[in-house]
Amino acid sequence: MKSFGPVSHEKFTGTFDAKARKHLLSRTLFGISLKDVQKFEKYNLDQAINELVKVAPTPNPPVNHYESVVKDTTGVALGQTWVNALYGDGTVNSRRQQSLKAWWILQMHFQTTTIHEKMCLFWHNHFATEISNYNDARMGYKYLNTVRKHALGNFKDFVKAMTLEPAMLIYLNGNQNTKTAPDENYARELQELFTLGKGPNSKYTEDDVKSAAKVLTGYRVNRDTVTSYFQADRHDATDKKFSAFFGNKTIIGHTGDFAQNELDELLTMIFSVEEVSLFIVRKLYIFFFYYEITAEIEEKFIVPIAKIFRDSKFEIAPVLKAMFSSKHFFDPELHGAVIKSPVDLILGVMRVFEPTWPVYENYILEFYQLANDIGGIADKGEQFLGDPPSVAGWPAYYQSPVFHEIWINSTTLPQRTKASDNFIAKGLKRNNQTLSFDPITFISKLRNPSDPNALIEELTTLFFQIDFSAKTKSDLKTDFLLDNQASDYYWTEIWTAAKEKPTNTNLSLVNTKLRKLLTYLMDLPEYQLH
Repeated sequence: MKSFGPVSHEKFTGTFDAKARKHLLSRTLFGISLKDVQKFEKYNLDQAINELVKVAPTPNPPVNHYESVVKDTTGVALGQTWVNALYGDGTVNSRRQQSLKAWWILQMHFQTTTIHEKMCLFWHNHFATEISNYNDARMGYKYLNTVRKHALGNFKDFVKAMTLEPAMLIYLNGNQNTKTAPDENYARELQELFTLGKGPNSKYTEDDVKSAAKVLTGYRVNRDTVTSYFQADRHDATDKKFSAFFGNKTIIGHTGDFAQNELDELLTMIFSVEEVSLFIVRKLYIFFFYYEITAEIEEKFIVPIAKIFRDSKFEIAPVLKAMFSSKHFFDPELHGAVIKSPVDLILGVMRVFEPTWPVYENYILEFYQLANDIGGIADKGEQFLGDPPSVAGWPAYYQSPVFHEIWINSTTLPQRTKASDNFIAKGLKRNNQTLSFDPITFISKLRNPSDPNALIEELTTLFFQIDFSAKTKSDLKTDFLLDNQASDYYWTEIWTAAKEKPTNTNLSLVNTKLRKLLTYLMDLPEYQLH
């Protein structure tokens, strides 16, 4: 159990220094680049929060990157988007799914300095669907587009949009829910996983699930156009009665297209219950703060933040602003307290080194394949983007008592360190294109790379969310930069020579030392934390 200081949702009034900025960026972005650090150095807390809750620009859709390998039978050319094309066949759809996953990785890697991308992953985990279930890349793109559109918007609108999302309708059998063959799957998850949770104060009943299922009858999916629609003759037009938990509400049944208004009544009824706001704030807390919610955190943080959520009529951005500018968020006990998800880990490695990518226009195939390779590293860490293991999302965000510790086991830990080791050593390669970085170029961006003490200080500050002792820093300097020499000048001399007289010998010596140092740092257990 963490020993937090006094818990408060009130605004942080301490010094918004380098450590506080780093903690904020680590939890809200996928990794921290030097450019991110430099950009936020000039911001106070309010400015930083305002920057982080900006809506990211709408990205261009994913494209055909597979034309030279598999012919697109629907006529989509290399470099053109397939999102509005015909389905094609299973082979083309499989390649498009790879394209979609690569596209998503690219949005994360080239993210702007906003929480938008992190929120897309949060909501994907919350409104989980599995593309292996509905098996249509176009549907997957539409689902992700809906997530992206609502990620920082209004949660009630978001729930309605997701209820009618073709991927969700198929995934949870909503398209099979009819008056003659009611299917309770989505109605149950709507309450249990998406809005109310299943805690002691979420006292909806089995009859409430059945009544909600009746409200949701009649919705169908057109797989050709990747759209949902309402078919009135499949809708249950009887009155739907709910329990005392919902104030004994009755939703009057209707016929014809007007019956679609029953969905709005259902959501208004659900959102009138205070537990909706509490449940969502708890999920945000577990995802972004820590997995343990004590009685004090519930009373002094969750409850007041949930009130902000309700008072804003379920706007998401005000909640995020309040959470990330709070005194509690900046409690030192939260620094380095969470194990990075596989996606966080590998994108953190990629973004901190800012590698050079192939020229997109000339190497579309390799560009997307390299992004897929990054996604494949997350797969080996047991976080398959687009395919969480169940409708509940990834267990690391709900499975008590282990939560994020699930990410680390005897199989995944070696894979995590191997990924950073391989990238530092040789980068990622596809055909004749390599995604890599130059250690000397990277280190040259630091403030004082010729000073071994300053170099170690800045690297440990950039890479880690916890402080290293003076002895540890001294040992790092001696072991990796000084070659056990007594004088700091040894490093200064060889660094200066590599920069001013870049012979193969000078460059090789410095590069070797830096790669060994960077590899060692990223292999430390502390690098798994943020």
